[in-house]
Amino acid sequence: MKIFSADWVLPISAAPISGGAIAFAENKIIAIGKSEEIKEDFPRAETEDFGEAVIMPGFVNAHSHLELTAMRGFLDELENDFSAWLVMLAKIRAEKLTEADIETAAVWGALEGARAGVTCFADIGRYGRAGLRALKVNGLRGVVFQETEFSSKNEEAAEDFARLKEKFLALRAEETNLVEVGISPHAPYTVSKNLFQKITDYAFSKDVKISVHAAESKEESEFMLRGAGFFSDIYEKFNLVWDAPGISSIEYLSEIGVLQARPLLAHCVKTNEKDFDLIGESNSSIAHCPKSNAKFGHGVAPYEKFLEKNLRVGLGSDSVASNNVCDILEEARFAALFARSREEKNDLIAAKKILETATLGGAQALGLENEIGTLDAGKQADFIVVSLSSVAQHPVHDIFSTLLFASTARDVRLTIVAGEEICREGMSKKVDEKELKIKIKEIAKKMSNN
Repeated sequence: MKIFSADWVLPISAAPISGGAIAFAENKIIAIGKSEEIKEDFPRAETEDFGEAVIMPGFVNAHSHLELTAMRGFLDELENDFSAWLVMLAKIRAEKLTEADIETAAVWGALEGARAGVTCFADIGRYGRAGLRALKVNGLRGVVFQETEFSSKNEEAAEDFARLKEKFLALRAEETNLVEVGISPHAPYTVSKNLFQKITDYAFSKDVKISVHAAESKEESEFMLRGAGFFSDIYEKFNLVWDAPGISSIEYLSEIGVLQARPLLAHCVKTNEKDFDLIGESNSSIAHCPKSNAKFGHGVAPYEKFLEKNLRVGLGSDSVASNNVCDILEEARFAALFARSREEKNDLIAAKKILETATLGGAQALGLENEIGTLDAGKQADFIVVSLSSVAQHPVHDIFSTLLFASTARDVRLTIVAGEEICREGMSKKVDEKELKIKIKEIAKKMSNN
């Protein structure tokens, strides 16, 4: 058994503990409380005092694409043209990167998250094995969603599903106690109705988690409502037929039965009151990605409305091709500032609530709230230690405010998953960072060569 103590312990499920400690053995939390009391209860435990620091649950990244990590900054010049951005991404992934390159990139991205205090990922990938290996190699927890290909033809749904199922089952055979596998039908405009329904039926029968990109952009809304815009041009280019449903993406997913599978819905920027009700009634979840959405100019998702409606919502970084960093603490800060700037707001969301979204909210969005997200006896020992020693953090009047508005990922000193140290003082305990950096630089050089 070990006892870690610090100036603050932040259970999330209860009030902050000044001069607190956490006791854990193997992969479980045994107790939390005042440091002197915990040490008295377990006098033979190994102890370590982190002093000016806070011990808190690890961050949950509710939406990532680790396999795209090698594209960090590579497509930034195309961000003003979303169609060109998407086309170039697909081209580079298909023509420049090998599966080994994509796997290396995913491992590098998971390492970045671990060093930033992310203990759990919800990762979507066309090359699902890359995300799976990335989490396993780095010792992290998560759900890896095997993504569909572009599969828009109803008449090809059976064949498309057979291929998807084969990939999924191959990955599921490699599940561990920490990493499970789900399926991601990419989006309402890239997956046929028939394929969506086959995936949904399968998810029900086999207890499979699913995640869908939904209501992400104005272009998506135009395509769903009127069959117009950028996606219409792509369909015409490839001689594909699209019958616009004339309703929002969320309504469409509800109408064809997908919401019955309680999917994790990424983005939900273009949503309305009816959408909120459908998401809530189905007990679906939302991955809010404020930085990525803003960087593309897609808008600001109504995060405050999600909370007012008591929807299950976590925070996601999206890929670093569209965000540039995997940092959920920074994501939380952007979520706060964007929400507080919206004219439609009724109040200012408190720092405490936003940090709850970054931890417990993400766990709830993934259906893992009974295992992680708070520091409670009996839960998994997934937690982080964040330094409070910086000049920029003092004085500390409100620990939630200090963490959200005055701290960064660089302040994370220790990341622990299932009781095992993953990173300490900025260095991984699981992977060779120097070797990985050499490989990622070689991949970047290959991408830039014509």
